[in-house]
Amino acid sequence: MATEPSPSLLSQKRFLIWAALLVVVLVCLAIYFISTAGLERTQDAYVQGNIVQVTSQIGGTVVSIGADDTNAVKAGQSLVKLNPVDYQVELERAEAALATATRQARVQFHQADQLRAEVRQRQNDLTKAREDQHRRAQVADSGAVSGEEMQHTQDVLNNAREALEASSQQLQQRLAMTDGLTVSTHPDVLAASSRVKDAFIALHRTTVPAPVSGMVSRRTVQVGQHIAPGASLMSIVPLDQIWVDANFKESQLQHIRVGQSVTLTTDLLGGGVILHGKVSGLNAGTGSAFSLLPAQNATGNWIKVTQRVPVRIELDPADLKRHPLQIGLSVHASVDTKGYTDHSVTPVSTTRGLGTTAFEQELHDADALVQSIVKKNSGSATDQDPAAL
Repeated sequence: MATEPSPSLLSQKRFLIWAALLVVVLVCLAIYFISTAGLERTQDAYVQGNIVQVTSQIGGTVVSIGADDTNAVKAGQSLVKLNPVDYQVELERAEAALATATRQARVQFHQADQLRAEVRQRQNDLTKAREDQHRRAQVADSGAVSGEEMQHTQDVLNNAREALEASSQQLQQRLAMTDGLTVSTHPDVLAASSRVKDAFIALHRTTVPAPVSGMVSRRTVQVGQHIAPGASLMSIVPLDQIWVDANFKESQLQHIRVGQSVTLTTDLLGGGVILHGKVSGLNAGTGSAFSLLPAQNATGNWIKVTQRVPVRIELDPADLKRHPLQIGLSVHASVDTKGYTDHSVTPVSTTRGLGTTAFEQELHDADALVQSIVKKNSGSATDQDPAAL
């Protein structure tokens, strides 16, 4: 018959089991604290991005829409088209005015040339009258020329002098409008050219392009709607310009610095997918400081509330390309603060500008149209120097 273990032996076994469990727990805690040492974590973090408003620079009636919500678009792609009829008519009117101004400028140059010829003719007349008066004056004492004839030659000389002066003044008036200019640089032509450019650009703007590449959201425009300049038509979110705003407690900011590495997880991708990034900047104030109604703590019932400061985290472009994110998603962020050397409390990040090239060709095409109209209406005297006429 087997003997039962004594109570003392059972108590020893229980002690050993509890001791082993305690050792395992302590080892796990030690591993956890060692692995998480130097990490600052928060679940109060959200995906953010630029929301680019698509607006029209002119008014008009919408005749077609080229993209809808959830559609991906490229920068420069046509999104909305307006009725171009009124702007086409205005452009034709401006083109006709430019052609007229160009031809009138040519007339002014030819008039200047005509006045130069008249001045030379008046100079010849004056020279001839002066010579006639001189010859008669030489024989006037001999009585070969009567006093009446001498008076007549003097009158002819005076008239020739006054005619030369009048022609010279007319030439100067015409040169005031053409001197030092060419047909294409004439003020009237330049003014008409500006009106053509205005009309051409307005016609070009009846097509509203996408300023950036991204995903369309919040489309509000409808076909047939008459829109005003500056009205918001839709929004575009560039999904390659996504970042995370992590709101850390003020007590966690002591060791957080720009450039520190960050690991992130999202509910969208699950805990098995880890995204990487780095701290790119700290906000200039707490969230409550920039709220619509900032807190007023100058009361007798003050209670300390731990504040949070938004920390911007720049995501790894490779991770973002593999795992696209939508703005507004919640994120769990862990900042590795080990080995920090900068002891400043609020480091400043570098500036990264944004821009678009969707509107660069507007004026270039308008210049080409103006040059074509001026050349067509300048005739054989295109851009001639008026001094050579």
